[in-house]
Amino acid sequence: MRTLFPIRFGMTARVAACACMLAASTAGLSGQSASPVVLDSVVAVVNNHAILASDLDDEIRLSVLDPAGVGQGALTRPRALEQLIGRTLIEQQIRQEDARTMEPSQSEVDARLMQIRKELPACVRQNCVIDSNWTAFLAAHHLTSDRVESYLRYRLEILRFIEQRFRQGIRVTPQEIETYYRDTLLPEYPAGQPVPALAQVSDRIQEILLQQQVNALFDDWLTSLRKQGDVQVLDPALEAPEAPPAKPGANARPGGSQ
Repeated sequence: MRTLFPIRFGMTARVAACACMLAASTAGLSGQSASPVVLDSVVAVVNNHAILASDLDDEIRLSVLDPAGVGQGALTRPRALEQLIGRTLIEQQIRQEDARTMEPSQSEVDARLMQIRKELPACVRQNCVIDSNWTAFLAAHHLTSDRVESYLRYRLEILRFIEQRFRQGIRVTPQEIETYYRDTLLPEYPAGQPVPALAQVSDRIQEILLQQQVNALFDDWLTSLRKQGDVQVLDPALEAPEAPPAKPGANARPGGSQ
């Protein structure tokens, strides 16, 4: 898969605008007097690449696959647009580098898909490990197997890009691990509840601290990328998005799943 939206992300704003007026032009050529029907609309342009209203709809449908969204309510259109803007900027950066090194293998995509079918809360309730139940789950959320696979492939590609670009060179000291254990982890356990020894959870704490540093570097980089680029939000209703949800894992308990 080369892009999340292989046709629409390749559109310039002008081409997308023409697509929106297609129905009106067709009506005029046929001599009909009916009012023009807008097929889609451009809601934002990122470095001359259009994001359409239908892309927001697609992003909201796919959000059911994101375990980080559990308990945070439905994904709103402003938040969906922010996610799409960020992903478009990242996609453009990946394409400037050797994109082939970022591509996940089919086995990685299959493993991620099976993990979702086994562990996503909504899937656990419907026992999506069974193929017929998984098919029913997709149909209920207006998704297809191919669309889900392309989405997961793209997500894995972005994660690999972030790891390669930001994780190298980051170091976590034993003192930082001990401080997190003492000041953050231990207070999470109620009095009388067994507490794991530092040696048992040090690897997991190290992973959390590494991810926090990666997140901070990535956020700064993406903010800078957006300022340097040409990002235009064309729909006034989406101009002031809500604050994005906190990244998963920052306060995850070592030893548990994230």
